[in-house]
Amino acid sequence: VRRMIQENNDIGSTVSERDMIAVMLAGLLHDIGHGPFSHAFESICNTNHEEFTERIILEDTEVHQIIEKAQTGLSKEVSSIINHTHSNGLLTQMISGQLDADRMDYLLRDAYFTGTKYGEFDLERVLRTMRVKDGKIVVKETGIHTVEDYIMARYHMYWQVYFHPTARSYEIILNKLFERLRDCKKENPSALKCVPMFDAFIRNKTVTVHDHFLMDENTCFYGFSLLTSCKDSILQDLSRRLLTRDLFKYKDITSEKMIDAKRNRIAKKYDIRYYFETDEVKQRPYQPYREDEYSAIWISMNNGEIKELSEASNIVHSLVHGENKNEEKMFYPKG
Repeated sequence: VRRMIQENNDIGSTVSERDMIAVMLAGLLHDIGHGPFSHAFESICNTNHEEFTERIILEDTEVHQIIEKAQTGLSKEVSSIINHTHSNGLLTQMISGQLDADRMDYLLRDAYFTGTKYGEFDLERVLRTMRVKDGKIVVKETGIHTVEDYIMARYHMYWQVYFHPTARSYEIILNKLFERLRDCKKENPSALKCVPMFDAFIRNKTVTVHDHFLMDENTCFYGFSLLTSCKDSILQDLSRRLLTRDLFKYKDITSEKMIDAKRNRIAKKYDIRYYFETDEVKQRPYQPYREDEYSAIWISMNNGEIKELSEASNIVHSLVHGENKNEEKMFYPKG
């Protein structure tokens, strides 16, 4: 976000100093509400990282106090950029559009840390070809090929990394573990005395910001290690699988008959509620989102016209109007 403002004269000259500070704070803090295991934890524990981000910024926290000490009311402005209600949509576009600082950052970072080339694209050229027209960020037509590379980088990273079956298997076991924790809370609460750190996330009550702050991945892994010797055999096994990466096998689904046969076979050895899952993922790397102009990617054509990306690029047009790619697999223990 800082580079978009300081190195691109069009963007830098458009925003006021207060907006510049607010949008850089939004960039710094936009994911502060994430729990352990990133997005996987949200579905598991029915939490929303954007909601917690806003609460951390707006409630009586140290983060809130620091922002308000700098300028009264600034925390509300920062929050409004993150939740898409700020009066200047360009600021939200920088943080949460489809060519935003967040996506550009995590693609390059994840490509580096996973040792892959899929997520790489020419960030420098994207920054150089950004302009501001009609109150929103656009990309010059000369930069369209770089944006196409960025879209394809997202497409390949999702299928090769984020949706990789090994990652999905890990998340499924994590999900099953928390399902079992909730069931034990009702059926055998004494088995959970050793892991009080999970209590706030398995009861049907509002999770406090303090509870959320304490629940990081180190805490989770410590809890999993304690569960390997608890009184519930399913919790013992699922936590062991997470710690030792003894993950579920996976297989492409070709028919309902195939699912039934495998489910029946697994049910002979395991509790099917926790040891069998079907999972479907689908992804389209770019959506125009025409109801919100700040969410789309806009191209400034050489003739002065502004076009939405899928109208200016044959490659992206094919991705938007082609058939969705989806993949359905079933997951179950080895053996």
